[in-house]
Amino acid sequence: MLQNNPVLKSKINQLWDKFWSGGIANPLTAIEQITYLLFMKRLDDLDLKRKADAEFTKESYTSKFEGSFTLPGTNEKIKKEKLRWSYFKHMQAEEMLAHVQAKVFPFLKELNGGTSPFTKHIKNAVFIIPKPALLVEAIKTIEDIFEEIEKDTQQGGQTFQDIQGDVYEMLLSEIASAGKNGQFRTPRHIIKLMAELVEPKYGHKIADPACGTAGFLLGAYQYIVSQFDRKKIKHKPDEDGFMRNSISASLTEKRKAVLTKSFFGYDFDVTMVRLGLMNLMMHDIDDPEIDYKDTLSKAYNEENQFDIVLANPPFKGSIDKGDINEALKLNTTKTELLFVERIFNMLRIGGTAAMIIPQGVLFGAGKAFVNARKLLIEKSELKAVITMPSGVFKPYAGVSTAILIFTKAGETQNIWFYDMQSDGYSLDDKRTKLKGYGDLQDIVEKFKKRDQKKGNDRKKKYFFVLKQEVVDEKYDLTFNRYREDVFEEVEYEKPKKILTKLKLLEKNITEDLLELEEIL
Repeated sequence: MLQNNPVLKSKINQLWDKFWSGGIANPLTAIEQITYLLFMKRLDDLDLKRKADAEFTKESYTSKFEGSFTLPGTNEKIKKEKLRWSYFKHMQAEEMLAHVQAKVFPFLKELNGGTSPFTKHIKNAVFIIPKPALLVEAIKTIEDIFEEIEKDTQQGGQTFQDIQGDVYEMLLSEIASAGKNGQFRTPRHIIKLMAELVEPKYGHKIADPACGTAGFLLGAYQYIVSQFDRKKIKHKPDEDGFMRNSISASLTEKRKAVLTKSFFGYDFDVTMVRLGLMNLMMHDIDDPEIDYKDTLSKAYNEENQFDIVLANPPFKGSIDKGDINEALKLNTTKTELLFVERIFNMLRIGGTAAMIIPQGVLFGAGKAFVNARKLLIEKSELKAVITMPSGVFKPYAGVSTAILIFTKAGETQNIWFYDMQSDGYSLDDKRTKLKGYGDLQDIVEKFKKRDQKKGNDRKKKYFFVLKQEVVDEKYDLTFNRYREDVFEEVEYEKPKKILTKLKLLEKNITEDLLELEEIL
């Protein structure tokens, strides 16, 4: 998390301050403009690395900056090498701003050809940094940010992190409206936990129906890439105890091509779509499939398509009944329930989902709430309900949430419950990293080794509940509904002894008051 590197946090804060003082006060506009610059920098870095790797391995590689680019609306051609970050960052301020506005940005907009999702959704994007001095300062700060990331990578043994998400998280925290409409960026360690539990595999089709900056898709990608080398190379666990990598010696061009077509994201905010596309492309996924769609609406019809769905959908309350897709049968306008059914429908038979829900979904007594839980239990295998403490989404919100893990196959036999009490971070607004991993690694271990036959102590923070017991409780999935309370015997002092202590205390107070009176 960003909080664990105060230098990086400070640099991103500086970047935000520069944009604010430079006249770009709208946070989402600032996020977009900063992201374009981050993308230019990362694109150049990745391309130079690939060129160097290709020379070393004697493999062929065509640079994105090879050849010439014809400027839109003109016949003027410019060598693509002059569109690199490493080229224009040395220009004088006014020349640099004109170069980036008129040449580099148009080149980026046509980077993946006319038919790619990236080209489609960045078509109407505008580079609006107004002042040469702001661009110069921003470029300098971004150079510092990447230098700090590189240092963090070498010292911490981790690969290029979700800088896109970090910037988004940092800027979101600057605005009072952060989290309105129920949109919160999922903490990276929770994403890693969920990916670890569903174990996406190479070749799987993986989706997020409300992808935001594509953090879940990136988390699944990094999980899969890490598996390529796991038997050959022992990576150092990260700060949350997970083995993660974005780079692998086994990541061949063939594998890359398969992975590029493995991830599908959807969002109804075009800004989020652009941010998600660039986030994945900054992590070496060349042509991700992220589209502008409201997956609850009639415009979406991707049914029975995906092996894995990972999601933290927005819970904004309700939507217009006339806009709801006819395939959703829960007869409600509450998005937290509609997304449960949407994700169920997206999975192919045998597919698995991990999704975050507000805890109200676990016990709501309304007919639609009960039917949503019934869907998970009767028409799929609900594997786990993991409740999380209310501070997980601070500073954006103190809402209590839970993770549901279910597979679209058969029906539920029993359900594994776990009450997460710590996610390894303080549960206040600062979200400071604590010593150890909290319950994260214990959840992974206990989930993967869970066995109904090997004891079922309801006094612990994890246990099984048989399906029939849940049915008898009207499909209630609240952890405390099934937990056995633990009562500890407490011995109190006898009343006579307590009275003696009180008299002695009263005597001492009286003596102190008399002494004070003499002094006065």
